[in-house]
Amino acid sequence: MAQLQPQTIYRDPQLLYWILLPITAVMILTGVLRYYATVLMQTAPKKLEQKAMREQRSLLHGVAVRTNFHVLSEPSFRARRDYLTNAYESGAFLKDPERRGQPPPNPMTDPGAMDGMMGMMKNNMAMMIPNTLIMSWINAFFSGFVIIKLPFPLTIKFKSMLQAGVATKEMDPRWMSSISWYFLCYFGLQFVFNFLLGNENAANQMAQQMSGMGPQNAQMFGPGVDPDKQFKTEAENLAVVEHYSVLDGVEGRLLEGIKSK
Repeated sequence: MAQLQPQTIYRDPQLLYWILLPITAVMILTGVLRYYATVLMQTAPKKLEQKAMREQRSLLHGVAVRTNFHVLSEPSFRARRDYLTNAYESGAFLKDPERRGQPPPNPMTDPGAMDGMMGMMKNNMAMMIPNTLIMSWINAFFSGFVIIKLPFPLTIKFKSMLQAGVATKEMDPRWMSSISWYFLCYFGLQFVFNFLLGNENAANQMAQQMSGMGPQNAQMFGPGVDPDKQFKTEAENLAVVEHYSVLDGVEGRLLEGIKSK
């Protein structure tokens, strides 16, 4: 079987110094500046009231019991389930029990909700504006350049990802365009930012996108969410759990394992 000859493209060696290195340096510097800008724009978190904290922790308690029921014995699980279910249905954990049955307050009139939305907007703007400027800069000055060849073979499926802006059908998929190098830096510089700024940094674009969508706890207690409905839903979830324990029959399984040896 005849093997294909490796494809050779003669490139100017100066492309390494005038395109690849500048794009990489700009992406790293932009990430560092984004980190410090995010730190400067952060506001001090407000302390939760005792009732609000109890409301949140009580719901998380039910989620933890429902998720980890298999490590509890059956009497212990039943005691926890009965206590939480009765408290959820009676509204004992509500911050404002007098508002039970009423629609949630308008988030636009809640100062805490407004602060959260403003913080999310600041993070999104700190991510979108630099990326837009860098993309415009690359498209204006470096569009259409093939700058690097990857040292390992790739299938044809990677061609559209690695050769963005270079409309050729015969080119080896290992060749990478300048715009594709930008996207590779966009997704792959997290280890560099961790080395420069520490593990907990806001320079990573993907981490900022995920934080913009909000963690699960923030979605559970976000503005416009009715805690009474959440408590009732969690009570129903606990009621339908079929309990089993990982310790059921552990003595027999241990003896069988010893006998098999």
